[in-house]
Amino acid sequence: MLAATGLLQAVTGCGIAPAIRGDRAAVPIQTAPPPSTPAPAVVNPTLVPVDFSALPGWNDDDVAAAFAVFVRSCPALRAKPEWAAVCAQAPTGADATAQRRYFESAFEPRQVVAGDGRAEGLLTGYYEPLLRGSRTRDERYRHPLYAVPDDLIVADLAELYPELKGLRIRGRLVGRKLVPYFSRADIDAGRGAPTGRELAWVDDAVELFFLQVQGSGRIRLDSGVLLRVGYADQNGHPYRSIGRLLVERGELTVDQASMQGIKSWGARNPDQLASLLGENPSYVFFRELPDNDAGPPGSLGIPLTGGRSLAVDPRVVPLGAPVFIDSTAPGAGAPLRRLMVAQDTGGAIKGPIRADFFFGFGDEAGELAGRMRQPLRMWVLLPRGMSPKP
Repeated sequence: MLAATGLLQAVTGCGIAPAIRGDRAAVPIQTAPPPSTPAPAVVNPTLVPVDFSALPGWNDDDVAAAFAVFVRSCPALRAKPEWAAVCAQAPTGADATAQRRYFESAFEPRQVVAGDGRAEGLLTGYYEPLLRGSRTRDERYRHPLYAVPDDLIVADLAELYPELKGLRIRGRLVGRKLVPYFSRADIDAGRGAPTGRELAWVDDAVELFFLQVQGSGRIRLDSGVLLRVGYADQNGHPYRSIGRLLVERGELTVDQASMQGIKSWGARNPDQLASLLGENPSYVFFRELPDNDAGPPGSLGIPLTGGRSLAVDPRVVPLGAPVFIDSTAPGAGAPLRRLMVAQDTGGAIKGPIRADFFFGFGDEAGELAGRMRQPLRMWVLLPRGMSPKP
């Protein structure tokens, strides 16, 4: 809903409408909804056909897990003939051997290579956090989580100029003039805060900030009820990395500028925290989601699955496509080679060899996501005979 050029970006953000999911940025986490200017062009990426034997660890992966996630994505792919056809071929009631055979017969792997010949990029991580909150404000719960303000205007410029496809602007009306919407500093200071649009109040400003970075999460209310929220919209301001800012100021080293490192800095410097957060003008608004066991919805509209859902740049990788990754796990650096499904996007997930790994829900997932900034090679599985254009 999810969602990070690694650290130096929230540490910068992941998400594209309609589920441009939060400011998830690799902190090394991920995504900022699209800013009011077009995304940088992808420089001539190439999808190079290869055999499945070129995928390191292909025969060792549990493809059954990826098969289940891909099949759940099929309803969102029905409008695309090539994808509808391979979805129709998916075997039902099959064992892992038949599922592997299905991928090998119905799809052709293509390695993603950058225009300059690079085959290695960056893998970051994101997750669904848990916060503490209340439906009403009190001395403990005083940081508001807002729904979309009534005065936020979103204009799709493609409706006026088709050549501007994918470009939206956000703002508010002052008289007959459209002006930028209020920034984070304005909203946090009460100037332009959408009073009356509070979904809940939480007890930690930093946790709220990173909820906006992730784009979705859950809030354990003081009543015991679990409230689930997801990205609804954004104020139109571009994301600015507070991790990068702390590094530039000499407050943190590059290695320290993870989500955990930024939280620790905030705990040590509570008097400077509001000012730091205000340096990022981007602000995310939320909506309530159904409370169920499924993961948060990604940009494809399908619930994300921890360990098998991937956020990608849809200009390079078609949403819904199976993607095989070759990377390493955070920390110990054990090989991380598995088949995943492209189900999400992110403002910081831009470029040919760039992806965001969804770790799931909770503190353990957050620990892994916050430290994830690993080298990446990736292969997209396309229906045989399909043009490589997303």
